[in-house]
Amino acid sequence: MLTLYPNAICFQNQNNMIMPFQDKVVLVTGSTRGIGKAIAYTFAEKGAMTIILGRNAELAAQTRDELISKGFKASSFACDVTNFKNVQEIIDKILDKYKRVDILVNNAGITKDNLLVRLSENDWDDVINVNLKGVFICSKVISKVMLKAKEGTIINISSIIGITGNIGQANYAASKAGVIGFTKSLALEIASRGITVNSIAPGYIETDMTAQLTENTRNKILNNIPLGRFGTTKDVANVCLFLASDEAKYITGQTIVVDGGMTI
Repeated sequence: MLTLYPNAICFQNQNNMIMPFQDKVVLVTGSTRGIGKAIAYTFAEKGAMTIILGRNAELAAQTRDELISKGFKASSFACDVTNFKNVQEIIDKILDKYKRVDILVNNAGITKDNLLVRLSENDWDDVINVNLKGVFICSKVISKVMLKAKEGTIINISSIIGITGNIGQANYAASKAGVIGFTKSLALEIASRGITVNSIAPGYIETDMTAQLTENTRNKILNNIPLGRFGTTKDVANVCLFLASDEAKYITGQTIVVDGGMTI
């Protein structure tokens, strides 16, 4: 069934669900769990061909199969976002099969926390490579595709730690602050071709990582969140959905903070 809107054409499935991303190909890195998986699910629910990218081929395929079992369109690839050759090879395969990538969500990220005096060079390099270099590589490869198409959306997942800093997270804070700076610069470079580039800075989100916090630590954090709760992965995914929609076509180079008011 076809439903006409002033600025877009949206499709509805048999359950009468609006499918505004029916003809879009969305690539989400680090989408086998946590925030990335929620982002992938959210786009798939809206009709997109959603491509799962993760280092672990088995986990990526598992997420793909979950989506397909729900009637969504999905594909998966194992990929190391820190390896330019590997990323290029995977993107070439995606283009051979789907001919386009409309939306890129750079979500892949890791933490290796420690006080600076105890932080190893390897732990610094690993976090910078995945969290920042990975964004650079994937954006570089995909932006070439979008420049030819003269349209596209890139969304980079940063963190409030990249804005505020945090004890024991110098490497993580540096990587996520770098993502924000990268976002602004790339947005300026490719805006003239109709491509938007934005970042999202989540606060404390209910994931496997926050589940490991002690009750005392959780309570201390909650006391600093005006809304009085941790965010959900869906809270972040919904912002991705907005930034990729036609309603956000005039927004670029921005960082949207999703933290329940923690950094007010």
